[in-house]
Amino acid sequence: MSGMCGCYISTDTQNMNAKDTNNTVEIFTDGACRGNPGPGGWGVLLRYRGQEKTLSGAEKLTTNNRMELMAAIAGLEALKRRCKVKLTTDSQYLRDGITRWIPGWKRKGWQTGNKTPVKNQDLWRRLDALSSHHDVSWAWVRGHSGHTENERVDALARKALDNL
Repeated sequence: MSGMCGCYISTDTQNMNAKDTNNTVEIFTDGACRGNPGPGGWGVLLRYRGQEKTLSGAEKLTTNNRMELMAAIAGLEALKRRCKVKLTTDSQYLRDGITRWIPGWKRKGWQTGNKTPVKNQDLWRRLDALSSHHDVSWAWVRGHSGHTENERVDALARKALDNL
């Protein structure tokens, strides 16, 4: 991607400026699953100063929540330096988990309030570690409500699932 900012994986470094104050990267994520569990896909749209990059992936046997987590992980993994990030998802599970539940899970040794292991702990730990490297704000939008970027990442997730 020609002209991509230093926050993205890119071979073009001419526009990179680590001291740039306008370094907010927008990340839009979505996951999809056919059956729960079943085959699933995820999609990501990264945007910085009008430049966009899309990512997607799929797994043969997974859950919708794991695909939502994988989308956020993939989006943050694509950043190659510390960035200010606004991550938008249609998953309340993802948004609430990272903003409200994780501190308690960590205090309780990754167990829930009723002392059972946190589901998807492997992915929550990855997401927690990745988000700690960036200044991330988490936003929620209602899925399938006409939000342009959410519709785009939903289509990416479904295409990845179709190509599995």
